[in-house]
Amino acid sequence: ELLGFYYDSEKNRYFRLLPGHNNYNPLTKESIQYKAMECKRLRLLEEEEKQKKKTTRAGLNSSVLLQKRQLGLLSSTSYCRLVHELKVNCMQRRKIEIHSPDSSVAGTNNFKIIVADVACERIFTVNDVEHGGCKYGIINLSGLGKESLTVEMYDNLYFTNRKVNSVCWASLTHPDSHLCLMGIAETPGCASLLPASLFSSTNPGDRPGMLCSFKISTAWSCAWCLNPQADNCFSTGLTRRVLVTNVVTGHRQTFGTSSDVLAQQFATQTPMLYNGCRSGEIFSIDVRQRSRKGQSWKAIRLFHDSAVTSIRLLEAEHYVMAADMAGKIKLWDLRTAKCVKQYKGHHNEYAILPLHVNEEEGLLTAVGQDCYTRIWSLQDAHLLRTIPSPHPSSKDAIPSVVFSSRLGGRRGVPGLLMAVKQDLYHFSYN
Repeated sequence: ELLGFYYDSEKNRYFRLLPGHNNYNPLTKESIQYKAMECKRLRLLEEEEKQKKKTTRAGLNSSVLLQKRQLGLLSSTSYCRLVHELKVNCMQRRKIEIHSPDSSVAGTNNFKIIVADVACERIFTVNDVEHGGCKYGIINLSGLGKESLTVEMYDNLYFTNRKVNSVCWASLTHPDSHLCLMGIAETPGCASLLPASLFSSTNPGDRPGMLCSFKISTAWSCAWCLNPQADNCFSTGLTRRVLVTNVVTGHRQTFGTSSDVLAQQFATQTPMLYNGCRSGEIFSIDVRQRSRKGQSWKAIRLFHDSAVTSIRLLEAEHYVMAADMAGKIKLWDLRTAKCVKQYKGHHNEYAILPLHVNEEEGLLTAVGQDCYTRIWSLQDAHLLRTIPSPHPSSKDAIPSVVFSSRLGGRRGVPGLLMAVKQDLYHFSYN
């Protein structure tokens, strides 16, 4: 790079960056980088349309896999894992038609967050509204079929102007019966527990009210506990503290921290809460103990070099996956407190972006700040696929995704759902 100049790769020469007049200069580093990124995105989209079948690794295709399996050169586990890799690279994008009882608002607001329930039958959506607030809804995936890609979306009857930082499903009366919402603190913020039946199309006259709502300082994250030893509890990651609330008794525990808690997840086999902080620290809390001063209650402590934005426990709960604002994704062994794998290629500088781990398929999915969706092999951290966004990259157009081999339930259509701007896309996985 030369100071005051930019290099044009097409013309193979340098041009001077002139100072802007009237605070306007079309030639800035940002505009040049954006133009280059947009050219790359359009080229990748064109390549995806032309190339129907791709390979994740050199020499890997379905015939070779089957032959090796028949010759006994591949175990059942390795064969299944590699088949999933082939499926991922053959996924094709199709747009989903969204139906809503209120046709005037269907597809008019930008998707901000989509979160699937455990069975992947419903997706909770947070949409940005033009006047600056958010609206909530639930998309029923039961209509997602091989022939017609249509879904039903039920907009919220409970409307709020509050922006939302974090959402998780909660199992209070039955699996995924409620939703925990953490509102951005426009002094003050708000934590709410809403019944999912608020978004049902049945019995519109009989609407249950909000179960739990209280004002808090800035809320960054939330998590629901499924362990019976800490039943009916959810956690809220706040500025320099963790708040664990029992929604039935109203009892609260406060744990002071030295940094903002940006990511949380409860273990299911033990009543342990794992937290990721802005300082880069990851620590666990046994929620059965009373809150204590100092750092003595931290059971496990791991450290990243940058703010931790997402953590995901693997099923056996011996490993935790963590992503940070330096774009690093690491797999930590909790027994030895050491990093055992690193997944390269993720892009992040300042955004709080989630990780999606699918152990059954052996896949890790993450959307970067550059708006590319990347899929890795959990087994060896190999980058399997990079999916460009259907829309131009921007801060307000980062896709939100859900991946499952049973979208819409057990008889559903497998694949990747991608919500970006006002559109919902399905990448078929079969």
